[in-house]
Amino acid sequence: MAFTLKLAAKAPDFHLLGVDDKEYSLDSFKQAKMLIVVFSCNHCPAVIGSEDRMVKLYKDYKPKGVEMIAINSNEDVFHPEDSFENMKLRAREKGFLFPYVRDATQSAAKAYGALRTPHFYVFDKDRRLRYTGRMDNNPYSASKADQHDLRNALDALLAGKKPQAEVTNPIGCNVKWQGRDAHWMPPEACDLV
Repeated sequence: MAFTLKLAAKAPDFHLLGVDDKEYSLDSFKQAKMLIVVFSCNHCPAVIGSEDRMVKLYKDYKPKGVEMIAINSNEDVFHPEDSFENMKLRAREKGFLFPYVRDATQSAAKAYGALRTPHFYVFDKDRRLRYTGRMDNNPYSASKADQHDLRNALDALLAGKKPQAEVTNPIGCNVKWQGRDAHWMPPEACDLV
């Protein structure tokens, strides 16, 4: 059995506290045409290199009915930079306009099968998975990215079409699982494609 959520699967619900001290669930986004769920964190170089693009993507697509939520599931004992307090600081520093929430139990990461940070999931209005994987082919440097998979998928879906690439491999750090080595991945988690 694969670890990561499969295409057409329903989005698993969650109830997670945001850096704004509000609780978020799937119902918080019920008006959205599409919902992007991204597993993120504070310390991964791939996330740090992607944050400005995430903010811009949200600004570009929110007027089109797309919402986004960033979930930090990393354990924070050995990665204290991913603590809830540091998440609040990071969100303010980067000007996040989308919710940034803490998955302290890692239940959301397990339900979605998050592999890396960042790892993007795009759900349609029925909250069926239509795209999963990376934002583009270089999360470390925007100027070096020449394949914009997430934007291409959103544009196709908004036009009522199937994305050319529905599944890509996320690029970044492993999710930091509680009680595991920093580079551990579940044995059933293999490359998506």
